[in-house]
Amino acid sequence: MIVERSSGVLLHPTSLPGRYGIGDMGKEAYEFIDFLEGAKQKLWQVLPLGHTGFGDSPYQCFSAYAGNPILISPDKLYEIDLLSEEDLKDIPAFDPIAVEYGEVIVYKYDLLKKAYSKFISNNDEKIQEKYNDFVAKNSAWLNDYALFMALKDYHGGASWYTWEKDIANREVKAIEAWSEKLAVEAGFYKFVQFIFDMQWSELKEYANSKGVKIVGDIPMFVAYDGSEVWSNRELFELDDAGNPKGVAGVPPDAFSADGQLWGNPLYDWKKMKETGYAWWISVLSSMLDKVDIIRIDHFRGFHEYWRIPYGDKTATGGKWVEGPADSLFEAVEKALGKLPIIAEDLGFITPGVLELRDKFDFPGMNILMYGFGDDGAENTFLPHHHSANSVVYTGTHDNDTMWAAYQDYSEEVKDYVKKYVNTTNDGPEIVWDIIRIAYASTAVMAVIPLQDLMCLGSEARMNTPGTSAGNWRWRFKKEMITEEISEKLIELTTVYGR
Repeated sequence: MIVERSSGVLLHPTSLPGRYGIGDMGKEAYEFIDFLEGAKQKLWQVLPLGHTGFGDSPYQCFSAYAGNPILISPDKLYEIDLLSEEDLKDIPAFDPIAVEYGEVIVYKYDLLKKAYSKFISNNDEKIQEKYNDFVAKNSAWLNDYALFMALKDYHGGASWYTWEKDIANREVKAIEAWSEKLAVEAGFYKFVQFIFDMQWSELKEYANSKGVKIVGDIPMFVAYDGSEVWSNRELFELDDAGNPKGVAGVPPDAFSADGQLWGNPLYDWKKMKETGYAWWISVLSSMLDKVDIIRIDHFRGFHEYWRIPYGDKTATGGKWVEGPADSLFEAVEKALGKLPIIAEDLGFITPGVLELRDKFDFPGMNILMYGFGDDGAENTFLPHHHSANSVVYTGTHDNDTMWAAYQDYSEEVKDYVKKYVNTTNDGPEIVWDIIRIAYASTAVMAVIPLQDLMCLGSEARMNTPGTSAGNWRWRFKKEMITEEISEKLIELTTVYGR
């Protein structure tokens, strides 16, 4: 997937500034796009935009389709008369540099319910027509998702496999009865998804008009307690009681003696193949309506995935199992054409994974943070090893910041870094020397986390894998994006033809 040589910034919308406790699709998002355009950047990479569940991770969502309600902008709801000045009068004193998810969810859902009440009684035919079109277009997933969320609320947030047996098993009479009983509550979630889609579509259209492409992100696996597993049990490795037969994770490595036990249910790839991979084709098609380029997380799982017996406490007892490989992407290409996909090919990667990636012309990822170590010039993450069909990053959402990583390097590695980037800098400004070699790389795309453009330390880390608390919280203040940052980006973009 060779595209034009370009560069951009990695920033999840939750990290944007704003007065509602979390970044959203309001004016600050548009201002960020203006910054990208002004700094000659052509890419805005985000994390998954889905409706997050326990732990607030965008990689554990209630649906493979639904957008996150707390990314909805109250100000945009005010602009279309679904909220009033009175509704927005008493905004809590939220932390401006960290998302307090519990407080934000309570506050924003209260606003969304007020907007829904006004929508129900609204006689605006134009918005009602748009809503009806959205519901009709997305009924294949929206009806199940909306009922699923309404049922979760009714059951106090309990997981679907603990509900009454008839509705957990989606018996026809139970579906009919609960759909009637929770019609208003399910309608709320349909409304929320309509608003999310409308706001995101407008934001993406604005980005594209400024020459900025959106790079989206899709997890390979879905959450066990999610709408897709509840409504499509036959597509997953579940027993008759609805329990997973095996779960996803990764084996032990240098970073974790126990590996990582993610707990996601595994796909029944045989059944998926029998359906022509219709579910994956649908999910990817929906994703392409929202973004211009798709990054697929844990790409190696399509070649081989680590299957851990359900009930194990660690990932050590797992084994590698063959994935769908070529057959999945051949079916996807036949249905949707050549896809703009970035393959997250990090970790323990076998030749088979690289062959799969290259067969479909998907660019892989090069992380400069991993490039500096005891193996010196032989490290394949260093720019002199990069292929043109790849994307270079200083780091990802799962890493500490570049400045924090540099401080943890040994003195020998620090000396090598300075020689490699040709600098005498030893403070935070060395991050810009490292960014320079990313822009100079032959990799067709260069994407830098905003935290690294600001030369921030561990206080700005987004996620620490293997931990369940304190992640996904970082936000920046508007004044932290300086004219100096823009000028540096313009210079690098111009010098290196991005």
